Amino acid sequence: MTADAPARPAPSGRQLRPEAPIAPDLIVFDCDGVLVDSEVLSARIEAEALAAIGVRISAEEMLERFTGIASQDCYATLEAEQGLRLPPGFGRSVLERIHAAFERELQPMAGVREALAAIELRVCVASSSEPARIERSLRAVGLHERFAGRLFSATMVARGKPAPDLFLLAAERMGVAPAGCVVIEDSVPGVRAGVAAGMRVIGFAGASHCGPGHGDRLRAAGAGIVLTEMAELPRLLDGFGETSPLDRQPGP
Repeated sequence: MTADAPARPAPSGRQLRPEAPIAPDLIVFDCDGVLVDSEVLSARIEAEALAAIGVRISAEEMLERFTGIASQDCYATLEAEQGLRLPPGFGRSVLERIHAAFERELQPMAGVREALAAIELRVCVASSSEPARIERSLRAVGLHERFAGRLFSATMVARGKPAPDLFLLAAERMGVAPAGCVVIEDSVPGVRAGVAAGMRVIGFAGASHCGPGHGDRLRAAGAGIVLTEMAELPRLLDGFGETSPLDRQPGP
């Protein structure tokens, strides 16, 4: 795992966007909904746990409102909206249930193993999930070795997505300027965070939680390209240059 001490607030990536297209040095993957098809599974468990303590929210609403958002921020929002306090240890209990379900049911995103095998660039993970959940997810589907020592969690920064802090931390720790990073994200908050960090962003709309119009929402949030098949990723990364939509992606 990476060091868990929060880095100094990194400068905004806005001023670091190059005048001319450059080849990427680092591919920054989100985890849930990009590397593993976990969003529907975790939303179902969270909604069930919340219902058991009287919080009224469906799994569908959890997906619509909180995909890409750190659990602690989700729970804080629900507490404020519904005028209650979640019981002590609630988050930890839910996380344990999610871990158990991942061991039984979690699947890698279709095509992701083949895509990772074809990508020769450096890679890391920057996820809103807790470090233990990221690691358990990747181990459950056999992807942990590809990212070992390069896992970054929203718990390591002051502000989670859609703030740029997590992506800027990942770039800093990996020794790459934001302009040399390409982010792969399935959520609107994640896309906005990548754009705000001054990075090029590929939206992914091929996970089981991505319904009609999801790709359009990712584009509206700033994704330069939207994929629905992970197998397409290596080809797109190989094609960076003056004609790439990502290289034409406007700065924030």
